[in-house]
Amino acid sequence: MKTVTVIGGGITGLCTMYYLQKQLKEKNVPARLILLEKNPYLGGKMHTARENGFIMETGADSIVARYPSVQELIKELDFESEVVYNETGISYIHTNNELHAIPKESVFGIPMTEESLKASTLISEEAKQRVLQEKDIPNTKFTKESSIGEFLEYFLGKEIVEKQIAPVLAGVYSGDIYQLSIASTLPYLVDYKNEYGSIMKGLEANREKFEREANKKFLSFKNGLSQLFERMEELLEDVEIYKNTETVRVEKKDGRYEIALANGEKIEADIVVLALPNKVIKNLLNNEELNPYFDQFKDASVITMYLGFDLPDSILPQDGTGFIVSYNSDLTCNASTWTSRKWKHTSKDGNLLVRVFYKESNPRYPELIKMSDEELTKVALNDIKLSLNIEAQPKVVKITKWIEAMPTYDLAHHEAVQQVLTKLEELYPNLFIAGCSYFGVGIGACIDNGKEIANKIANMLEQ
Repeated sequence: MKTVTVIGGGITGLCTMYYLQKQLKEKNVPARLILLEKNPYLGGKMHTARENGFIMETGADSIVARYPSVQELIKELDFESEVVYNETGISYIHTNNELHAIPKESVFGIPMTEESLKASTLISEEAKQRVLQEKDIPNTKFTKESSIGEFLEYFLGKEIVEKQIAPVLAGVYSGDIYQLSIASTLPYLVDYKNEYGSIMKGLEANREKFEREANKKFLSFKNGLSQLFERMEELLEDVEIYKNTETVRVEKKDGRYEIALANGEKIEADIVVLALPNKVIKNLLNNEELNPYFDQFKDASVITMYLGFDLPDSILPQDGTGFIVSYNSDLTCNASTWTSRKWKHTSKDGNLLVRVFYKESNPRYPELIKMSDEELTKVALNDIKLSLNIEAQPKVVKITKWIEAMPTYDLAHHEAVQQVLTKLEELYPNLFIAGCSYFGVGIGACIDNGKEIANKIANMLEQ
């Protein structure tokens, strides 16, 4: 009987095991299945903290609802009754020390209609006229592998990109939009430009789809995202799950793999899946021939902070759900989500819960990362005071630091993935790498990745 070991109990590793167990049952193929996770809980970067009536997420606060594999997984888990959706409302950009609403009928700050463009308070009349020239500029050089920043600036002009679009896109994709490809961000924009002759016309023609997706766009669960992992763990009845178990080395040995654990134990496996961050995989394999390939992948850092107050959520601006910080702002943070407004389930008593983000790109980041929790809390409270005019002391503070743990997909990412996969196939047969470092940062993409690997392994074991 073959042994399959998945190292890493985040969403990709869990989905690999869930779909592999399912397929092996259907095919009546025996195998020993082992899942190793260094944390005392499953979920990886996604973990729910519950304190003083607040629900706080250490990683992503939600899942994109429209992704087909997300809905499919929830249905398979018989978990629809636990789903909650985000409240829709106004998102703002903080610039010149004021909150400006991101115009309605826009996608990532890109206007779908002339009315949306005219309504913007973020850009000048001259910039609005420049956007309207877009329909007269043909696409003769941009493909989906081009820079999204260069593409948008070429057609829409620098001002709207700088003041209205870049803050939103950079906030979502955690990177410099001039170093991110169209394929890894908004691939449909090239199609719209080529088909309709205009980005705006393409967006307007598909307006109904975007408006439908904007409502109930994200989902979570009544008691936080960790509920999903707790449910999956319940159903992994044929899997040996070892939490609090750190892996320190993976070596090829006599046609199999030897997995060395921090506690001194060793596990033999025929097939190994490394559902881990890129840097962790590099260290586990510790192969000088592979290191240059792993070094091509980039990661960013971020500090996130939740602050919960004994104040009613109703003191927030009406219908607002948060803001992104643009230039010319006295705020230190890069963005803020008014969590209790956006996610009603996160505050049992309807009290105010705010989340603030400090990214590696922040000019003060080198200073921030050296601060104590008390010092960081003072910075966050000052940002809340300046943006919301709230001076109360929090009853809950939750700080999470993700250091070089947020994958960023630059223009060379796709080619780098192909190179490392080719080299791994040569040096490490029956070993798979998986997860957001390589195959998509969204949770839906991670589910797809786990399912795809499970299919490959099930077919291997069936032969």
